[in-house]
Amino acid sequence: MVNSQMTENYRLEDLLNIMKRLREPDGCPWDRVQTHQSIRPNMLEEAYEAADAIDRMDMENLKEELGDVLLQVVFHARMAQEAGQFNFDDVVDGICKKLVYRHPHVFGAEKAEDPEGALSAWDARKRAEKGQSTAADALNGVARALPALTRAAKLQNKAAKAGFDWREIAPALDKLSEELEELRRAIEENSNVEEELGDLLFAAVKVGRFAQVDGEAALQKACEKFIRRFARVEALAAGPLDRLDVPALEALWRRAKQEET
Repeated sequence: MVNSQMTENYRLEDLLNIMKRLREPDGCPWDRVQTHQSIRPNMLEEAYEAADAIDRMDMENLKEELGDVLLQVVFHARMAQEAGQFNFDDVVDGICKKLVYRHPHVFGAEKAEDPEGALSAWDARKRAEKGQSTAADALNGVARALPALTRAAKLQNKAAKAGFDWREIAPALDKLSEELEELRRAIEENSNVEEELGDLLFAAVKVGRFAQVDGEAALQKACEKFIRRFARVEALAAGPLDRLDVPALEALWRRAKQEET
């Protein structure tokens, strides 16, 4: 039973009971009609908001966002339980078994002297668990719902572990230049522009890997820089930007950029 009065301290069992109550026929009209598909965006949004709290090192906000992520897990588990598929205990059981199985260097006889060894043991058990007998199987196992830059980096890392990679950054830079030229031609010919842009971004991620720079993080920082400089351009313009020509806008942008240095 769920106490209708606010309780000083709730526990996991209370959260499960609250979700059960919300989904009951006389519960919340919105919660009752949700499906796995309808709240899928919520799962992604809450995970990103938790990641944002981590980036800002805001522990109070992180506590809140982790609760929102947990709510999504409980929500999905409750819907699955109602459909007779699995319940929250099954979710917990599954992750516990996975952690024990994929840490043979902790719960078994294998040894791992450093983080790289531990990760190698994890990957080996993961491939065995998922029946991945080839490197291509491992690539196919990378979630397609990941942000594209993150997915590209994961695919490249797995390919590199199989020996499919350059040994230094120079060829990666050459490939980036090659892909840029192919994009230029595609735009001139108005053909395969999307494909060539994708190839250019994939090549950029490869360069980032060699430089030990995460493409997703780099692009996020570039977005923040753009917002900051755009705000300064708008302040310097002293009027609507759409009334200025391109040379004037470029001059304001250069000034905003110079002010940061």
